[in-house]
Amino acid sequence: MCGIVGVTGSKRVLAILTSGMARLEYRGYDSAGIACTEIESGGHQGAASLLWRKRTCVGTNSVARLTAELGDKELGDGNCCQLAGIGHVRWATHGRPDIDNAHPHFDCNSEIAVVHNGIVENYESIKSQLVDEGHKFTSETDSEVIAHLLESFSSSTKEPIKALKALLDVLEGTFAIAVLFKHLPSDIYVVRRVSPLIVGLHNGIGLVASDIPAILGETRQVYSLSDNEIAIVRPDSISIVGEDGEVSDPIFRDIQWSLEEAEKGGFDDFMSKEIAEQPASVADTLRGRITEDGTILLDQENLSKDQLREIDKIFIVACGSSFHAGLVAKYAIEHWARVPVEVDISSEFRYRDPILNSRTLVVGVSQSGETIDTFQALKEARLQGAKVLVITNVVDSSMTRECDAVLYTRAGPELGVAATKTHVAQMAALYLLAIHIAQSKNVLYPEESLEIVNHLRQVPDLMAKTISLQSNIADLVHRLSNQTTGDAQPTGNRCRRFFYLGRNVGYPVALEGALKLKEISYLAAEGYPAGELKHGPIALIEPGVIVVAIATRNRLWSKMLANIEEVKARGATVVIVAGEGDEESIAKADEVILVPRVPHPLLAPMIDVIALQLFAYHFALVMGNDVDRPRNLAKTVTVE
Repeated sequence: MCGIVGVTGSKRVLAILTSGMARLEYRGYDSAGIACTEIESGGHQGAASLLWRKRTCVGTNSVARLTAELGDKELGDGNCCQLAGIGHVRWATHGRPDIDNAHPHFDCNSEIAVVHNGIVENYESIKSQLVDEGHKFTSETDSEVIAHLLESFSSSTKEPIKALKALLDVLEGTFAIAVLFKHLPSDIYVVRRVSPLIVGLHNGIGLVASDIPAILGETRQVYSLSDNEIAIVRPDSISIVGEDGEVSDPIFRDIQWSLEEAEKGGFDDFMSKEIAEQPASVADTLRGRITEDGTILLDQENLSKDQLREIDKIFIVACGSSFHAGLVAKYAIEHWARVPVEVDISSEFRYRDPILNSRTLVVGVSQSGETIDTFQALKEARLQGAKVLVITNVVDSSMTRECDAVLYTRAGPELGVAATKTHVAQMAALYLLAIHIAQSKNVLYPEESLEIVNHLRQVPDLMAKTISLQSNIADLVHRLSNQTTGDAQPTGNRCRRFFYLGRNVGYPVALEGALKLKEISYLAAEGYPAGELKHGPIALIEPGVIVVAIATRNRLWSKMLANIEEVKARGATVVIVAGEGDEESIAKADEVILVPRVPHPLLAPMIDVIALQLFAYHFALVMGNDVDRPRNLAKTVTVE
């Protein structure tokens, strides 16, 4: 889940690298580094005098420190100037975060520089063999073996393509790799397998990145490499070498996102910006997909109604917030479409021998479309003959090429690590899918479908109203953070145990609320179905514990109130999320978060979760945390 950027053919090599790395720092921020080729002024293009690198390792300030240390080097070192460069931001998998483990990595002779995203699963056996051959390693990483392998392969051939093809034959695992060769100072060679990698070209500048925001300011036309493709990126051309050895020109696609969309836009941080964008994200996801009579039309949903009619079991596979969106969808699909649904953690799905066949639909949910666990689960499902549908926010991502159908969310780029707008957009897409399946199976009357979609159309306005309550939630958080204990000392940062409770669709909301608090506030929080609390966890309820109860009205609302009484009786401070004007729920609360009432209870999670995002957000601010870059987390998980 590291970030890669590369550039060739520009007089602004270092500026493009460092600005691109800054935009990618949400993907990894343990360390940062660049490598560049240089020639002396007036020297010919083939006469590279230097391949150098610069690395820093100061956590979330690594790119800023690197940029500062580079200083005026943009003009070159003495009489030198940069021809091409590759940059990397790292999220550690093999080897601790330190300078030696920071990318780029060199070969023994400092003539090859490599940056890598992914995991080389067989690196230990490769490294052992290379050490026996006399190679000297300077890091603990799996990535360094790539540089030494290329050195070894290049000793018998000076042709990088042959060396890279030999590399593909040896490496096991997932990877996106960018390489500089000292003797080819204007060229960047890239290759990928599973891990994402794109290339672009604009006005004589060749570009490489692991994600779109890194190069969005330089080009709007990109090409996404397929597995085992090699790209040669030069200042005025890009060539693609397929697995069969055939060379072709890339077919670029236009990116519609603006650079402004990928920046904060006046907000204090990306998370608050993206919370505010949620109504538009849902409205955009719904737009054009609902006809006047309530029929759902899904773009790139290449499963016919006849095929959907035959589906008798649905599996939803996802991780993190996407998993919670899948749990919400289970209630909606089973209620509206009358099809049994299982929701699986992606990393467990393919290892438990799921029973799949041609009448099974497996739905993979991933904001990036690159989440490795979900990607591998979908590949397993296809091998077993199941139909596969992907819900993702990224066009042409890896999962979209491993499925029968795609339903894109339209949330735009999400740079905050903690999912907000992509999460609610996923729920919107899953609701559309639920209604679409129900319509395909003819289990809803037309007037029922129309009523449901009309309720769904109202949700963006209700979301906007919820966001407008932010100051009330901020005040509530400050009150809770200033509670006193028995010794009358302010607890402040000592509010460290939270339980989130919900029933029916409120349960996945409780899970997501607890996850958000953990992710950005680093406070101990657990989500439970409220009825399960008395089967053990209630032993932890005592004065000082904060219980957040999702009590917006659904079919189990009265039982939820009884569960609230159980925790109140044991001294917990109870924060209730309730609908406006719901006096019965408000009466049970020590503190209350009032949200707009939703016309259909199955749609309530899209409102309730926003209140809990804001609750977690303001706790993180009170704790003094960086909400955009929570520790130990990365936005896109592309390693198992």
